[in-house]
Amino acid sequence: MLDLWVGVFVVIGLAALVFLALRVGNLAGADLSDAYTVRAQFDNIGGLKVRAPVKSAGVVVGRVAEINFDTRSYRAEVVMAVATRYPFPRDTIASILTSGLLGEQYIGLDPGGDEEMLKSGDVVQITQSAVVLEKLIGQFLFDRAASAPAQEGTGN
Repeated sequence: MLDLWVGVFVVIGLAALVFLALRVGNLAGADLSDAYTVRAQFDNIGGLKVRAPVKSAGVVVGRVAEINFDTRSYRAEVVMAVATRYPFPRDTIASILTSGLLGEQYIGLDPGGDEEMLKSGDVVQITQSAVVLEKLIGQFLFDRAASAPAQEGTGN
């Protein structure tokens, strides 16, 4: 009888691990059986990955379908699959944002005021790239180093 209970707990533990792996891997979530695709170009996508969520007002409205490099503009091109039940205006702003303790990156869509809606294959014109922490730290240190000699010469 003890072996039966041990087996039950092992099966429950494995099911919990599979569930957590799916949640962390973004393999569970929005139903995109009926979706339209839109593209956006970014100067820097940071750690954005395929299957990352596309959110608006905190609600998952789609997923990142592809990430490519455009050799003409030298920018990252992100293809997003957005559920058709969520139409967005043509002047929507796409930003790469970070959430959670692990720093999961996702695309945030901020709708504009245009009356015409995005259609499949359209390009989101206004984008905001990811904030890269290493660049911010480097810029801060560079600014501090550049201002240090000026402070030393004040004669305090």
